[in-house]
Amino acid sequence: MAELTEEQSQVAQEEDSEIGSPTVIVDDLHIVYKVYGAASESEKGNAANALMRVLRRQGRPQMKEVHAVKGVSFVARHGEAIGIIGRNGSGKSTLLRAIAGLLPPHKGAVYTDGQPSLLGVNAALMKELTGERNIVLGCYAMGMSPAEVQAKYDEIVDFSGIGEFVQFPMSTYSSGMGARLRFAISSAKTHDVLLIDEALATGDRDFKRKSQERIMQMRESAGTVFLVAHNLDVIEETCNRVIWLHKGKIKMEGDPQEVLEAYNKA
Repeated sequence: MAELTEEQSQVAQEEDSEIGSPTVIVDDLHIVYKVYGAASESEKGNAANALMRVLRRQGRPQMKEVHAVKGVSFVARHGEAIGIIGRNGSGKSTLLRAIAGLLPPHKGAVYTDGQPSLLGVNAALMKELTGERNIVLGCYAMGMSPAEVQAKYDEIVDFSGIGEFVQFPMSTYSSGMGARLRFAISSAKTHDVLLIDEALATGDRDFKRKSQERIMQMRESAGTVFLVAHNLDVIEETCNRVIWLHKGKIKMEGDPQEVLEAYNKA
C-alpha cells in the first residue's frame, strides 16, 4: 500500500471534482498467495497419519499458488460507499485486505490517502476480556485519547445493544453481539477509509438499520466506505456504487440497481 502522490491525487480529482477527492486508487492490482495443496484422504486427519508420513519420509503437501485478484483498477473518492459483490472465491475479501495494506501486491499498486481500517467478522477483540475493556482498548488502538474514549463510551454501548453484557467477557457473547460491538467500536471514529467485510451479516433488523444510518453519516463526513455483504438489500440501500468481482476480475461496475440487476440474472 502506498500513499497517493500529489500528481495522482490532482489528476484523479480533476476527473470528477463533484464527487470528492480520491481516497483510494487501485492500479492494475494482482494478488497471488500460496496455500498447501489438497491432501488425499489417506493423508488427512490426525497425528498418527502425520507421524506415518514422517516415518515414510513423505514430504508435506505441495504449495499451490492462488491468483485471487487479477488486474483490478478503480478510483474511490470521499463521500462514496462502494459495495463489493461476487460469489464465494471471487476475491472480495482479498481485495479489501490488499486495500488495508495486509496483503502485498504481486503486480500493480494500491495508493491511499489516509489510513484504511478493516472491520471484519474476525476483527481482533480479546474474548477473555470484558466488553468494557475491549471498547477502551479498541478505541485506543484507533488513536483516540482517554477523553475521547470516555465521551464515546456510552454511545458505543448503546449502539451495540449489548446492555449489561458489557461487563461480561466476550467469550459469553453470541456471534451477533460480537459483530455489533465490533462495528460500534470501529464506527465511533471517523475514518478516511473504512472497509467492512461481512461484519453486518449477523445483526438483527434494528441493528442493520442503525448501521446503514451510521454508514451514511460517515459518507457525509467525507469518509469512504467499502462494504462486502451477501445481503444485496444492504448493498442497494447503503451504497452509491457497486463493483462486481468474478474470478478475481471486475465484471461490472457502476449504479447499484443496474449492477445488482445484472448480478441477480447471472
